[in-house]
Amino acid sequence: MWNRRGLLGGWRTGALLIAAVMGAGLLSAVPAAAVHGAVPGDFNVDGYRDAVLPAPGANIAGKAGAGAVVVLYGGKAGLSVSRRATITQNTAGVPGTAESNDGFGGATATADLNRDGYADLVVSAPYEDTTRGEDAGTVTVLWGSRSGLRSGTDLPATTAGKYYGLDVAALSTGAGVRTEVLVAGYEGAMRFRGPFSRSGTYGSADESRDTASVGSVTLGDFAHSGAPDEVAVTVRLSDISGGEVYVNPVYGGAQQMGNGLIAATGDINGDGYADLVVGDPDEPDHATTDGALGGRVLLWYGSAHGIARDAKPVQLTQNTPGVPGASEKGDDFGGALAVGDLNRDGLADVVVGSPLEDMGKPNAGQVTVIPGRRTGALGAGAYAFTQDTAKIPGAGESDDMFGTTVAVGDINKDGKPELFVSAAQENNATGAVWVLPGGANGPAAKGSSMITAPSVGFPQKDSTLLGGNGLLGVI
Repeated sequence: MWNRRGLLGGWRTGALLIAAVMGAGLLSAVPAAAVHGAVPGDFNVDGYRDAVLPAPGANIAGKAGAGAVVVLYGGKAGLSVSRRATITQNTAGVPGTAESNDGFGGATATADLNRDGYADLVVSAPYEDTTRGEDAGTVTVLWGSRSGLRSGTDLPATTAGKYYGLDVAALSTGAGVRTEVLVAGYEGAMRFRGPFSRSGTYGSADESRDTASVGSVTLGDFAHSGAPDEVAVTVRLSDISGGEVYVNPVYGGAQQMGNGLIAATGDINGDGYADLVVGDPDEPDHATTDGALGGRVLLWYGSAHGIARDAKPVQLTQNTPGVPGASEKGDDFGGALAVGDLNRDGLADVVVGSPLEDMGKPNAGQVTVIPGRRTGALGAGAYAFTQDTAKIPGAGESDDMFGTTVAVGDINKDGKPELFVSAAQENNATGAVWVLPGGANGPAAKGSSMITAPSVGFPQKDSTLLGGNGLLGVI
């Protein structure tokens, strides 16, 4: 259940959680972070959305892996690496201090939290050491302003525990409790509701411990009620592929069918209700285990009654008719995920990363776009990009892992959303991000650009992880 901050019942429930997780056979001792790429937001309200490029492995002031976030300010001509701001925990106005292996930029999310017209950026440092313990983690809100992101305040965890900020989600559908931030961590999930203020206040802070440790979170209005619904996806558990999927955990247990590692939301069929999309890149260990060869994506449709616990999801794989490629062992289809209307038909499309896809070279990576449809089966009209797609800069190499993270957003205000794709292992894990310009029918390879770590001011020779590390810590 969601427990009000400070109630003793929450602490007692938390002690039970640890035993439950250990008994369930938690498979991964190494947590994943940065599972989503932040949606571009207009942080300085110049009319153009600004791109967010996390670099959680960046060395800052001699501190290895302290982490940073690069904001590229949008404009009519698109993005330029010369119009950027690099934000670290050493930046004036940002809480904390850059320290080795904090991983600032581990997860990011965008929303106008204080409803002042400026987009705000939520940034986690999931491995920050705090008074709560080693690798306790922190989450910071960087507040938008006319001059961009210039100040920040923390959203504090309420209990001891590790890896607070493995993932973050933010959504504003209105004032007060209709604005929310959701944070994943090994103690469960923290929910912050508005009203939020630039001084760091918020309406309420609650924690949920009715799940195993949470690795991915998202928010969406599944019943069109005007308020966000919470989704928590646990870390990998031993008896299923991926982790359990919880929709509004207070109302019961996990979804009875389906599991995964990463979640996103959007209206895929245009009926006015947000739908839930979950990436399940794991493969079944044996014939009776849930999952699919090469990975899969699961889709639950929203409705006037939301999403029922016994609702059966739609399954999409690379063997689904119309989807490019074929399901092969180790592809990790569903290893990255974003939802957005790329072709401007009023329907959200599903963007799927397969970072371990072999494209002639091991783990070169691929990104697939599956268009939304009002009726009929999904898959028709799907298309894919790799580094070997004509007009995309660079070339596919072994272990680049193109498709580590994906994001969608219009940064030049032409109404045609751009597609952002990262490859965390590009160039000795310094990482890179590709920007594919929006077109009449979706993003195009022609005119795409590649942003490398050195081009945005990171001179280190390895492990910058520009664009984020996605799920590479666990898949």
